[in-house]
Amino acid sequence: MSGPVKDTTAMIAGMDPVAMQGVWHFATVDDKTATRLLPDALAMMREPEGMSLLLSEDTATREGLLGDLPMAQILLQVTSALDGVGLTAAVSAALTKADIPCNVIAGALHDHIFVPVDEAARAVDILRARAATP
Repeated sequence: MSGPVKDTTAMIAGMDPVAMQGVWHFATVDDKTATRLLPDALAMMREPEGMSLLLSEDTATREGLLGDLPMAQILLQVTSALDGVGLTAAVSAALTKADIPCNVIAGALHDHIFVPVDEAARAVDILRARAATP
């Protein structure tokens, strides 16, 4: 495995977006519920209003936490550097131009883009086209 990509042009060109399996729901819960559900969460973020969890549709349904906006996950396969600049902006701009809302969660190695389920295939196509545009 090569090291993280920091160059803006290389990150964008190498993003290689792929739609992942599953449907996800963002939910805000109290600390007690969060502690119980954390092992099932794909991601979490502590916010002033409570703990935000990203839950699978199965877990959200079971827990009565289905949101109004089911989301699909798009993995950007480039191993982007944490101090890289421009990848998130390029993704956001491309999807904004197409009127597709997105939420970005950055991991240590990859960025994960969450878009409405019914826009996932179009979002992947748009991001692939953006990657091919210098």
